[in-house]
Amino acid sequence: MSAKKKKKRPIVPDPVYNSAMVAKFINHVMRKGKKTIAEKIVYGAFDEIKKKTKREPLEVFEEAIKNAGPLLEVRSRRIGGATYQVPVPVEKNRRITLAMRWIIQAAKSKKGKPMKDKLAEELIAASQNTGAAIKKKENTHKMAEANRAFAHFLR
Repeated sequence: MSAKKKKKRPIVPDPVYNSAMVAKFINHVMRKGKKTIAEKIVYGAFDEIKKKTKREPLEVFEEAIKNAGPLLEVRSRRIGGATYQVPVPVEKNRRITLAMRWIIQAAKSKKGKPMKDKLAEELIAASQNTGAAIKKKENTHKMAEANRAFAHFLR
């Protein structure tokens, strides 16, 4: 028998932009429970976005998340003795989580600048459909497309 489903706790919207998605993003950036530092990084990145693009940072952020989220991904399925990479559609919550994770990873992998600057650059790039997070999404889609022949193994 499978385990009981965990109840999702509602995320309290952040105080500055009153957005639950920004609060979730801050939680993703946070390391070792240091939320104030994560907030400084995210809000600093949003200030940089405002300076660089002259647009509303929340708008750029939401567009970046929308652009970086994958529509398809591959999951391993064992059938007979073989393991197949089966393409599956990505549900909305996972799409947002993956987009956030990829944007943060891309920002972390850059060197020589403060995190807020790297994060701002990556968010701007993702909102314009460029950057490392978008490349990761395209690679995921290519993998799913290449393994489309195994789509019939989907339950």
